[in-house]
Amino acid sequence: MNRFTIALAGLLACVLSPLTAVAQSLPDLGGRTITVVTENAYPPLQFVDPKTGGKIGWEYDAMAEMARRLNFKVEYQNTSWDAMMQAVADGEYNIGMTGITIKEERKQKVDFSDPYMHSEMRMLVRADEDRFSDEKSFAAFEDGLIAAQPGTTPFFVSVYDILDGNEQNPRIKLLETFGATVQALKAGDVDLVLTDGVAAQGYVDTSEGKLKIIGGPLGNEEFGFIFQKGSDLVAPINAVIAAMKADGTLDALNKKWFLDYRMGQ
Repeated sequence: MNRFTIALAGLLACVLSPLTAVAQSLPDLGGRTITVVTENAYPPLQFVDPKTGGKIGWEYDAMAEMARRLNFKVEYQNTSWDAMMQAVADGEYNIGMTGITIKEERKQKVDFSDPYMHSEMRMLVRADEDRFSDEKSFAAFEDGLIAAQPGTTPFFVSVYDILDGNEQNPRIKLLETFGATVQALKAGDVDLVLTDGVAAQGYVDTSEGKLKIIGGPLGNEEFGFIFQKGSDLVAPINAVIAAMKADGTLDALNKKWFLDYRMGQ
């Protein structure tokens, strides 16, 4: 539960791409209802609008457009990250979306869509942090603690890219939700949270100067939607992702949520 920063050059290319109309022949799902589950805690991918209490974000906009083009209705549900993969695998939900990194080991349990976004991990800290400035100096700061959700990309990057490769390392404080890791950071219970650059920047922008990003990007990921193995939704979703890439729709969403949203905070 994705981790990264969108490369500036790639982002600018997205923003500057013209919205060209591309004729696409897409499947018609006949108005069926599809249950989509999310953790709803990765701004600006998907989160609760603090002003209205509504569910908003890049993934909500993308899913709404997919539903329009493929002719299906969306029913949203929320669950924790650690429960999501198994619940989708068991068929409790039709699609999972929450910035999920495409990994070979996860493909043993669920099917993935084609990637809709590329990402890298970033280091989120309190704004007054001056004891370390990157992953090497954090590793050397023996009292430093990281908060992460078990089994997620931030957890594994923390273990293998920053610390010593020991998944039981006591310097990692395991929490159930990403939101809880950020709250622990703000409260001073931990010193570092790893997350994708989009989520990291979203939290910085809404932190009233209490958080910042340090160091450079870590890891390299692609995000996809997840489905129960053998789902008949994979092909239609892949087709509409390709269409939305081709006609500039995903570029427009990138501009809306990665530039305009931040500037409006």
